[in-house]
Amino acid sequence: MTTITKAAAFRITLAAKAMAEVNLAAFTVKLAEKLGLPLTEEKLATLTVADLKLVLSGEETIEPDVDTASIKLAVRFLWGENGDDDSVPTPESYTDGDMPGSLRVAVASNTGDNLDGHFGSAPRFLVYQVGKDMIKLIDVRPTLLADEAEDKNVARSELINDCQIVYVQSIGGPAAAKVIRANVHPIKFPQPAPAREALARLQGTLESPPPWLARIMGVKAKSLAQFEYDEEAEEA
Repeated sequence: MTTITKAAAFRITLAAKAMAEVNLAAFTVKLAEKLGLPLTEEKLATLTVADLKLVLSGEETIEPDVDTASIKLAVRFLWGENGDDDSVPTPESYTDGDMPGSLRVAVASNTGDNLDGHFGSAPRFLVYQVGKDMIKLIDVRPTLLADEAEDKNVARSELINDCQIVYVQSIGGPAAAKVIRANVHPIKFPQPAPAREALARLQGTLESPPPWLARIMGVKAKSLAQFEYDEEAEEA
């Protein structure tokens, strides 16, 4: 007797990956207890977000900080979605050097052009070029291949290592350390929002960047200019 169909097994694997640190075997057992054997695509398609939270409740199958966005994504995989999203925007034409003084920013995204992904589980990074007068989506980078790596957080960091900043809804401490080692600055934006909304806030600081951003941009922070002047005066 077949206890799980091949298609159902693939869906469960994707769902486990969506929640970053799920123990696949334990997760499969809990689903079997909830839905009964054999596990089929039809049974998985009946699961809701509330059902999945109940399945995971009190179990050591996931990290305690798994966010709701990741659980929602896992449910979509259990329903049969493969991570593709027709609502993801198409990148705009861009050549390096088109926007002098701009920043390259990655956005962890689960859906459309939204900033709503956990660093370790988002199915894609949207990559934007952010300048003082313009914001351009220049690339969309799926993470499925990165997740096949021995250390997926290192692989995800390498996927965006041409960016100065990555916006995420959430990120764990060990993953953040690996992102920083890739010379990318992680920024948490806890509430899901359109990516351009978060980037517009960043854009508004480019004219007079705070010290942390000035350091990333390789310019002097205007807020430190007075201290530089005082040092020159003392030397005189």
